[in-house]
Amino acid sequence: MEVAQLKFVLSLFVAFLLIRSIRAKSVRYCDREGNYAVKVAEVEMSPDPVVRGQPATFNLIASSGVPISTGKLVIDVSYFGVPIHKEIHDLCEETTCPVSVGDFVLSHTELLPGFTPPGSYTLKMIMNDEDENELTCVRFDFRIKVGSSVADI
Repeated sequence: MEVAQLKFVLSLFVAFLLIRSIRAKSVRYCDREGNYAVKVAEVEMSPDPVVRGQPATFNLIASSGVPISTGKLVIDVSYFGVPIHKEIHDLCEETTCPVSVGDFVLSHTELLPGFTPPGSYTLKMIMNDEDENELTCVRFDFRIKVGSSVADI
């Protein structure tokens, strides 16, 4: 009986740790009115804070008012307000295309180098359709912390 209780308590503890490692971030639209075809409800990050030298996953929980057959994502990262990194991705590599009208999840995983400085960052993401029409533009803040000494090698 005690072994069963211990397993149950350990299972709850592990579940608590997994849930704590994924936190929702609020997003800010680039256009304060938020008049975009794609609305982003929130961003879930894992882990939060991000650990340098380890993969970080950003899941955007969104809803589209229009069907999207293809497009691109432009990701700009700023460190204490200074632009430091820009990358462009095929939208269909980050979510399943075509995107139908309604809810969808866009998932992006990034492996940050071990030399990435810890601190406050802002990520700006612009989603364009195949005709370069801006479907959404959001910003959110996140932190990067120093990982273990093994990850920093």
